[in-house]
Amino acid sequence: QGQLVESGGGSVQTGGSLRLSCVVSGYTLGRLCVGWFRQAPGKEREGVAGIFTNHGLAQYADSVKGRFTISQDNTKNTVFLLMNELKPEDTAMYYCAAHSTVWANCDSWSRYDNWGQGTQVTVSS
Repeated sequence: QGQLVESGGGSVQTGGSLRLSCVVSGYTLGRLCVGWFRQAPGKEREGVAGIFTNHGLAQYADSVKGRFTISQDNTKNTVFLLMNELKPEDTAMYYCAAHSTVWANCDSWSRYDNWGQGTQVTVSS
């Protein structure tokens, strides 16, 4: 099983931006979905973005489309989540996750089976 390590969380005001990073190790990057999830207190975990590392196909939840961008740097084994136009409702613990696959089904959120430790994002109004 591989390892995922997130960084980049913090506190920003409404309308601000943050970029999260997830360093991936122990996987074959070309056959992997890497996703970002979030969980706010008292709420269920929500998949927000996923990327198929074979060719970079990105998929998003409706709640973040147009504001969040997932990308990858295969030279650094890193997946990023750029979050723009942040809102208080984006406040949550954000997790990086992965599952091995030959298909670009990276928005099949229930398939993710390995998780990082999480990084907190807080957006104040």
